[in-house]
This record gives sequence, C-alpha cells and structure tokens, in this order.
Amino acid sequence: MSGLAQTNHTEKKDFLVRSSSLKDVRTFCREVFEKLHIEQNLKEELVLAIAEAAQNIVKHAYKDNPDTEDKMVVQISCNENKLQIGFYDMGTPVDPTKVKHREIDNVKPGGLGTFFIQEIMDAVEFKDGNKPWINHLVLTKKL
Repeated sequence: MSGLAQTNHTEKKDFLVRSSSLKDVRTFCREVFEKLHIEQNLKEELVLAIAEAAQNIVKHAYKDNPDTEDKMVVQISCNENKLQIGFYDMGTPVDPTKVKHREIDNVKPGGLGTFFIQEIMDAVEFKDGNKPWINHLVLTKKL
C-alpha cells in the first residue's frame, strides 16, 4: 500500500437496511478507500468483505422484517495502519457461535459470504451493541 492520506481517519454513513442499499455501501467504501490511497486489489477485496457483511445484515438480522425503515451504520476508521470497519444495526441479535460458512466443497450458490470475509480480513469480531444498536460487527485489516 502506498502511504495513507491521513494516519487517523474516520468516516461513517447510514444506509437503509435493504438490498437496494448495497450498491451505495460499496460506493461509500470505495470513496473512503480512495482517500486513504489503498491499493486497488486490496480495495476491491475489502469492498467484497464489506458488501458481504452488509448483505448478511439485510438477509439475516432483518429476515423477519424486510420492509423495515431501520438503518445500518457503516463506519470506516484507519489508525496507525490498522483499518477497522464497524457495522451497527438494530436487527435480530446475532449469536456469534452460529455464524459460520458452509463447507467449501459443497458446490451450490450462496453461503460463502462469511468465508470470504474471514479470508480477506485479519479479524472478525462481534461486540456488544451500544444502545440503540443491537449488533456491532467489527472487521479489522492491518495495512
């Protein structure tokens, strides 16, 4: 990665919890990564991981409430060559012990988002959501 524009940089944006918002999530992330001068290949990998995590919020945390007006917040922070992406939502609470990808040998569409996230990121962590948030997911990547 060529040098960061700023060592300490944080941006966040909220998005409606809908599949139609996923394009806007990807665009927001690309814009932030551009400011941080993140190398193109890494940028695309990071966008993939973020899009998969956002899609999981839509698909799983809100599966019983698809017409919600709730918003999810995506926060990107870069401090001392450590990138953290936080996701906040008010959907169904996540049980981290049940979050796992399907077997990679099981050839069928879907179910690999968690696999891609874990392959791309250095750490994937569910934290207690601070009110009003129920879920708080943090993806970390050393740059």
